[in-house]
Amino acid sequence: MQNLLDEIKRCDVCAHDLPHLPRPVMSAAPDSKILIIGQAPGRKVHESGVPWDDPSGNLLRTWLGIDKPTFYDPHQIGIVPMGFCYPGKGKSGDLPPRSECAPLWHPQLFEHFNSVQLILLIGQYAQRYYLKDSAERNLTETVKNYQQYLPNYLPLPHPSPRNRFWMAKNRWFQTDVLPVLSRRVDEILN
Repeated sequence: MQNLLDEIKRCDVCAHDLPHLPRPVMSAAPDSKILIIGQAPGRKVHESGVPWDDPSGNLLRTWLGIDKPTFYDPHQIGIVPMGFCYPGKGKSGDLPPRSECAPLWHPQLFEHFNSVQLILLIGQYAQRYYLKDSAERNLTETVKNYQQYLPNYLPLPHPSPRNRFWMAKNRWFQTDVLPVLSRRVDEILN
């Protein structure tokens, strides 16, 4: 798997479509127990090279009920975004993840995982890709119906501060979904 991760880190398949040099960001090990499939690194993560090294990551760790050392231990948590490089800025936030990454790299990575007990699908891109026709009509409905995807998948909204209005409007997420998430994470890691 390390050879594959090194190959991904050298990937430049979409270099001509990026507003900067490629810098694939991910973290995984064959024995990762929980896999986080998010969207794509943001600008800050692109600069640091550390996945979820931003306010979204802080909130995600709170949701999971784990500290940074646990989060960044690839034997505990694997981090494999839909797009490995920062796609650049759009009109209302970052551009969508590049569509080349997941089909190119995810199948190869999944061949190496042997201990994954839960896959967190963060955001609509990961949910549509992995849940396919079983995804609901939108992210809110997919997350609300999270139980139908367990025990393999748990769909989540993106923990971006930009989603504070979604969180305020959908309080059931905090009362119904987050306790299930943190309990499941605790069961797997402990």
